[in-house]
Amino acid sequence: MAVEMFRVDKTQRRPLQMQLAASVVAAVLDTRALPGTRMPSTRQMAAHLGISRLTVTLVYQELVAQGYLEPQPRSGFVVSQKVPHRRLTAEDLPTPQRPVDWRQWLPDLTRRRQITKPRNWREYPYPFIYGQADPRLFNHAAWRDCARRALGAREFAELADDRLTQDDPVLVDYICRNTLPRRGIRAQPEEVLITLGAQNALWIAVQLLARPDRSAALEDPGFPDFAETLRLAQMPIRYVPVDGEGLNPHLLDPDTGLVMITPSHNIPTGATMPLARRHALLAAADARDFLIIEDDYEFEMSFLEPPSPSLKSLDRAGRVIYVGSFSKSLFPGLRIGYLVAPAEFVRQARALRAIMLRHAPGHMQRVTGYFLALGYYDAHMVKLRETFRQRREALVAALADTPFEIAGAARHGGSSLWVAGPEGLDSAALATRLIDVGVLIEPGLPFFADPPQICRHFRMGYSSIAEGDIRRGVALMAQAAV
Repeated sequence: MAVEMFRVDKTQRRPLQMQLAASVVAAVLDTRALPGTRMPSTRQMAAHLGISRLTVTLVYQELVAQGYLEPQPRSGFVVSQKVPHRRLTAEDLPTPQRPVDWRQWLPDLTRRRQITKPRNWREYPYPFIYGQADPRLFNHAAWRDCARRALGAREFAELADDRLTQDDPVLVDYICRNTLPRRGIRAQPEEVLITLGAQNALWIAVQLLARPDRSAALEDPGFPDFAETLRLAQMPIRYVPVDGEGLNPHLLDPDTGLVMITPSHNIPTGATMPLARRHALLAAADARDFLIIEDDYEFEMSFLEPPSPSLKSLDRAGRVIYVGSFSKSLFPGLRIGYLVAPAEFVRQARALRAIMLRHAPGHMQRVTGYFLALGYYDAHMVKLRETFRQRREALVAALADTPFEIAGAARHGGSSLWVAGPEGLDSAALATRLIDVGVLIEPGLPFFADPPQICRHFRMGYSSIAEGDIRRGVALMAQAAV
């Protein structure tokens, strides 16, 4: 094979050894190289790619073990007689006379309200964006320890099995014995369902509960994905204004069948529903026969005062479907969430999940379960709360010297602030200008059901920006707002 066929990209984060192995495998399969075809020597390959000859040697040896290459005494390496598989060449077929018109087949899933952020947000020096993890705060050694335990030979057979509709008992046991009691919730394993993040739990709940003859009440401003999920389920939506105490139960329409709410920490204002309103909402649900989906995100981020009791902990009629997640407290790429509800509801939710994906990946469930059970999670939360407390104080102090004002903040802590600019400021236009100076903020428009023509509100997260960068980032915001 010609050495020019192979390439690596030194600007990528992937290790060079991994890149070269993938390049060799692709070349063997794409060219359908015959067994015995000679590979470039390790010296030639290293010189061509500008990498270590040892790296090339290690890659060749690994591909020998996998059956792609064979060593030849004093003659280097050749394509193996036992290449695992070869790609087929597609036939040259005529162009179809009638292409598929996908507009006639597919529903319109174009999102009307969507929070966006650049995929390369880590390259910006001042990322005031919400929901992203700071890898500097995470105990990677502890996570590797848990992954090693979960990959041990003793447990591999169990985790490799198709668990049908069941979840990992280690993770479910910790949620029942530790996570939920911290929110005042008592639940049995049959009342818990593991999901692919809170988003998956919300979708499952809405699919089961959506009714065309009753409306769903949503907070305004609120989480735009609630509205998008209900729209897909074709359930009518009524928006309820949020004040400093969250959603007011007395403003619910008579035909309300479902309430989707973030009572402990409204998205995006941070407003916390007081105990009196929580009791009033539950009383209304019982009197008018509606159900409630409670998204209790970020309750672990309570570093200013203890969190308020969850709605689920006050519910004696079984009307609250509780949704939680480890994405905000660990890292969003984990995609491990959970749903807590009466056993009858969870049985149906489990059946619906089984149609889609059977269960969340068993290995990631077990690794997460060990991380929780072995005490790593609690230690991580202590570190996270203290760091977020310091960052919030720095952000509040920096904003005090600017034309911006804090329009909303979680009483117990959280990881973001709801900020308002001067009258007449367009936060979307401001966000666009700030990109040029390396600052990222989240304009407020997507959070409103009927946004103002010019929205001066925006969200500022502090989970992924270093404390030392906050004041400079806010100063650049103030300059751009003039």
